[in-house]
Amino acid sequence: MIDIFLSTYKVFPVAVLLTLKLTVTSLILGSGIGLVFAFFRLSHNRWLNYIANLYITVIRGTPLIVQIAILYFGISSVVTLSQFWAGALALAVHSGAYIAEIFRGAIQSIDRGQMEAARSLGMPYPLAMRRIVLPQAFKIAIPSLGNQFIIGLKDSSLVAYVGMQELWGSALSEAASNFQQMDTYIVVGLYYLVLVLIFSYGVSKLESRFDVNARKRKQTKAKKRSEVLDI
Repeated sequence: MIDIFLSTYKVFPVAVLLTLKLTVTSLILGSGIGLVFAFFRLSHNRWLNYIANLYITVIRGTPLIVQIAILYFGISSVVTLSQFWAGALALAVHSGAYIAEIFRGAIQSIDRGQMEAARSLGMPYPLAMRRIVLPQAFKIAIPSLGNQFIIGLKDSSLVAYVGMQELWGSALSEAASNFQQMDTYIVVGLYYLVLVLIFSYGVSKLESRFDVNARKRKQTKAKKRSEVLDI
């Protein structure tokens, strides 16, 4: 297995960068899609509700590999998409359905009285949502979004089946040439594990950064510690 690691030290790091680029692009687009459809789900307009429910039902009810294939092969007669953008858009549309539900739940968890108070002060609904509700909802959604982002990172491996040479695609090519499938897959699995650990660490730091109660507890402990030292 060490010889596989050494023989791929130039190939896999390049593939890692492509995987990260694909994942970050799809998650940014997916977050935007998810936020839009979360508002559709919360809207009192029945048509917007219907569109959002249809989108979420179809996306969550069909495999991601099918969605990638449809975007890459199915609409090629209308719009030609590169492997990267077909994969990124498919991942974005797929993750957007789950992110929409995450945002919807987070927004609904905010006390309605805060929106009513903002509106009573003359604040327009979009401004109140942007300044009052969404910042709090984002903090609540961080753990669930972090899990979805990690899932998105691992799901990015499926774009290999439309010929893209990201991390898993590179692993398939290497395994086909060196005939050491098991060792190659273990090595690429370790690459994915490191990426997931980095993502998880970043999410935990972001979560603790926005956890006001945790900061207060730390400040209280530090204050008590300083008081003990003074005594």
